[in-house]
Amino acid sequence: MEKLSLKEAVVVEGRDDEAAVLRAVDAAVIPTHGWGFPAEALERIQSAYEKQGIIILTDPDHAGEESRRRLAAMFPDAKHAYLARPDAVKEKDGRTVDVGVENASPEVIRDALLAARAETRENAAEPAVTQAELIALGLAGDAGSKRLRQVLGKELGIGSCNAKSLAKRLQAFGITREEFLAAWRRISQESR
Repeated sequence: MEKLSLKEAVVVEGRDDEAAVLRAVDAAVIPTHGWGFPAEALERIQSAYEKQGIIILTDPDHAGEESRRRLAAMFPDAKHAYLARPDAVKEKDGRTVDVGVENASPEVIRDALLAARAETRENAAEPAVTQAELIALGLAGDAGSKRLRQVLGKELGIGSCNAKSLAKRLQAFGITREEFLAAWRRISQESR
C-alpha cells in the first residue's frame, strides 16, 4: 500500500510516536519531547502551524490529553486526531503495560489522521445531543456505554471520552446532530 502524504505536520509527544507516524504516512512529524515543550520544538511547531498547518496526535491517556490541551491553547487552529485507547495499548500477559501512539498500527494511525478535525469557534447555540439523549442511546449510564462511546468516538474521529466530554467534543468540533445520529446508526447496525 502506498503511503498517504499529508500537507500538515503531525505533532506527537515522543520519538517512538514519531517513528510510528512515519510508518503510517509521509509527513513532517514534530515530537514535543515531553511535557516541557522545549523552545526548539515550539519553534518548529509554530513554523509548521503558520506554513502548512498542524495535526495534534497525542497518546490516549491523561498526560496526552494534558499535552493536547496545552498545544490547543497555543495553536487554536490546529487539527486534532485521536486514537481510541484500545487501538493504542501494548499488553503483556493480558495486562496493559503501555498506552501510546507508538503501539497503534499504521492503519489505525492513518485513519485517525484522515479523520482529523479542527475545533470550531462558532459553536452551535444548541448542542448536537443532550445528556438525556446520550442515556437513551446507551452512551451513558449503562454497563456497555464506555465501549459504545469508544466506537462512536473512533467513527467520528474525536477519540474516547466520558459522556460529559463527548457532548463537549461534539460541540467543539462542530459535529451536527445529523452527523452524530448517522454515526450512531452505523455503529448500532454493526453491533447487532
